[in-house]
Amino acid sequence: MQTAQRKSMTMLRWMMVASLALPVALFVITAYVSHGTTYEEADREIRRSLEIVHEHALKVFETIERSLSEIDEVVRDLSDADIKAREQVLHARLRQLSDALPQMKSAWVFDANGRPLVNSMIYPAPDMTFLDRDYFSAHVKDSIGTFIGAQLTPRPPYQGAPFFSISRRRQSDDGSFTGIIQASVLPDYFEHFYARIGRAPGSYFALRRFDGLVLARFPAGGRSAAAGPSDIAARAADTEQLVTEISPVDGVERLVGYQRLGGYPVYVSAGLATSTIRNRWLGTIGRHLIFGIPATALLIVFLALAQRRTERLHVEAARRLEAEDALKHGQRMEALGQLTGGVAHDFNNLLTVIRASADLLRRPNLADERRQRYIDAISDTVARASKLTSQLLAFARRQTLKPEVFDICRSVVTLRDMTKTLVGSRVEVAVSVPDEPCYVNSDAGQFETALINLAVNARDAMAGQGRFSITVAPAAALPTPAAPHDRPPLGYVAITVQDTGVGIPSEHFGRIFEPFFTTKTIGQGTGLGLSQVFGFAKQSGGEIGVMSQPGRGATFTLYLPRVAPAQVQRGEDGSHAEPIDGRGMSVLVVEDNIDVGRSATEALAELGYRTTLVDNARDALEELISGTSRFDVVFTDVVMPGMTGLELAEEIRRLELNVPVVLASGYSHVLAQQGTHGFELLRKPYSIEELSRVLNKVVPVPLYRAPPMAPNTQVP
Repeated sequence: MQTAQRKSMTMLRWMMVASLALPVALFVITAYVSHGTTYEEADREIRRSLEIVHEHALKVFETIERSLSEIDEVVRDLSDADIKAREQVLHARLRQLSDALPQMKSAWVFDANGRPLVNSMIYPAPDMTFLDRDYFSAHVKDSIGTFIGAQLTPRPPYQGAPFFSISRRRQSDDGSFTGIIQASVLPDYFEHFYARIGRAPGSYFALRRFDGLVLARFPAGGRSAAAGPSDIAARAADTEQLVTEISPVDGVERLVGYQRLGGYPVYVSAGLATSTIRNRWLGTIGRHLIFGIPATALLIVFLALAQRRTERLHVEAARRLEAEDALKHGQRMEALGQLTGGVAHDFNNLLTVIRASADLLRRPNLADERRQRYIDAISDTVARASKLTSQLLAFARRQTLKPEVFDICRSVVTLRDMTKTLVGSRVEVAVSVPDEPCYVNSDAGQFETALINLAVNARDAMAGQGRFSITVAPAAALPTPAAPHDRPPLGYVAITVQDTGVGIPSEHFGRIFEPFFTTKTIGQGTGLGLSQVFGFAKQSGGEIGVMSQPGRGATFTLYLPRVAPAQVQRGEDGSHAEPIDGRGMSVLVVEDNIDVGRSATEALAELGYRTTLVDNARDALEELISGTSRFDVVFTDVVMPGMTGLELAEEIRRLELNVPVVLASGYSHVLAQQGTHGFELLRKPYSIEELSRVLNKVVPVPLYRAPPMAPNTQVP
C-alpha cells in the first residue's frame, strides 16, 4: 500500500512537470511546423499572384503588338509625303485606336529623321524632332524587332502621366530605315491593376526590363539600379523562381517571384514582405498562446489540488483497505468453504462406499458372487472419484484431457433429449446439425459437460421460458486472427448455443469466464460452469466467443479443431477387459511414491512382466545407459522431484536409447499446458488391465531381450 502511494505521488509530481514541459515542447513543435506552413502558404500566394500579373501583362503587350501591326499595315505602302497628305484621316484612326485601349496613351508614326508624321494626340503633328528618344535611336542601325523603352515623362508642350514606349522599325522593301511606329503605354494602368490585387499588407508587384529598369511598380517608387548580369539571367528564366532580396528602392526585404514575359525582354515579379510573412506566423503562434497558457496554468492548478487531495485520500484509503481486506478474506474463505464442502461431501460418499466394500470383503466365508460385487463397487467408486477429480481440474482449466476422435453432430443429437429435460418443458429446444459429419479430436466427456453447462446457464438466463438452440456448422477460421502455424488444415467446427434470456451486460464480458464469478444471486450459481467451458476450449486448441445484448439473449460459440474422418480411432474401453499376459516383457518402473510403485510392480509381476523399480529419473537414466537392452519399455510417473517424467522421456528420446515410454499422471500443469509431446499417457487412477494394455500397445510383440533374472527386482 505504501509503495503504491509513493508511486501515485511520484506520478502526480511527474505529471506536474509534464504539464509544463509537454505544452512547451508541443508549442515549440507547433511553432516550427507553423513556420514552415506559413512560408509554404506565402510561396503559394506569391506564385498565384505571379501567374495573375504574368497573364495580365502578356495580354497587354499582345494587344499593343496587334495595334502596332495594324498601324504598320496602314502606312506600309505610303511614303512620308502620302502620310502627311492623309494626316487628318490617319490621326482620326490612330485616335480611335488609342481611345479603345486604356493602357495606351498615344500612338505615333515617325520618319527617318525622328520627326512625327502623324499621332493620336494632336493634329497637325508638331514640327519637332525626337531623335534623342531611346525608342528612336534603338531602331536606326539594325532591325531589333519590338523595343521596349524606359519610363519617360512627356516633352513640352505635351503634358500628362509618365509612359514607356513599345516601338517597331519602319523600313522599305530593300531593308533601309524609313522611321518607326511607337505606342506610349501608361505605367499607371499596371500600377492600378497591381493595387487592386495587392490588398494584402506587404504585397509587391513590378514590371521590369532585362536591365533591371522599372517600368511599373507597386507600391509606387523610383527607378531601381540596374541588376547584375547573373541576376538578370536568373530573373529572365522561362520558369518562375522565388528569391529573398532587399529592394534597393525602399530597403524592404521581400520574398519575390520572377517570371519572364514570353517573347519580350521584360519580366514580371510578385512578392510579399518577409515582415508580413513573419507577422502572420507570429499571429498564428499568438493564437495558440492565448489558449495554451491559460489551459496549462489551469492544468497545473488542478494537478496541485489533485496532489493535495490524493495525500488526504491515501490516509483514508489505508483505513478502508484494511476493512476491505478483511471482507475479501471472509468472502474468499466462504467461497473456498462452499467448494471444499461440496467436494468433501462427494468424496466422503465415495469413500464410504469403498470403506464399506472393503470391510465386507474381510468377512469370512464370503460368497464369490458377493465378493465380486464388492470388488466391482470399489472399482466403480474409484472411477467416479476420478471423474470428480477431472471435473475439478476442468473447472480450474488444468485438466489433462483424454482426446478421442468423435462426431460432434452425433454427440449433440444424442444430448438433445437430456437438454430438453434439463432446461424444462417451457423452453423450446432447437438443434441444427449439417448432413455431413464433423469430426474433432477432443475429450468427448468434457465436451458433453461443457454443452450441459451452457444449457444450464441459458436456462437460468431465461428463467425457465424461452427458446434455446444448438447449431453445428463448419468454420474456416476463428473470429479472431490466429497464427498461420496454429491454424488446423481443415478449419474448425463451430457449436453455437443461443438463448433468449436477459443477456450479459458489456461490462461483464471480460469476467464471465473467471472461476467463481457469476451474475446470479447468492445460492443460484457458483461461477464454475463457464470457467469449465473456457478451460475445455483452450486445452482442446479451440476458442469460445460470446455475443450478447441486455434483454436480447446471449450467443456462445465454441470452436474446436476439425479433423479428417480417416483419423477416427475406434478404441476399446479396457476398464473391465481382461488383462494381457506380460510373457516376460521387461518394464522399468519410475515412481517416487514407493507404495504406488510397489503396487504397480507387484501387479505386473502377477501378469508375467519382469519389473525394475526406481524412485527417481536420474537412477532410471543410469539403469538405461548401463544396459539399454535389459528393458522393453519405461513406465514413469510425470510429477517427481528433480527431473520430471516428461523430461526423462525427452532425454531418452534425445539419447536415442530406442526404448518406448509410457507416462502416468493424476495431474501435471506441464501436461496441461504443453501436452504429452507424443508419448503415451495413462491417467491415474488406472487399473491393472489398462496398464497392461497400454504397455502391450507400445510394445505389441514381446522382444524377450531381458536376460534371466529374478521375477521382480525393487530399488527402495
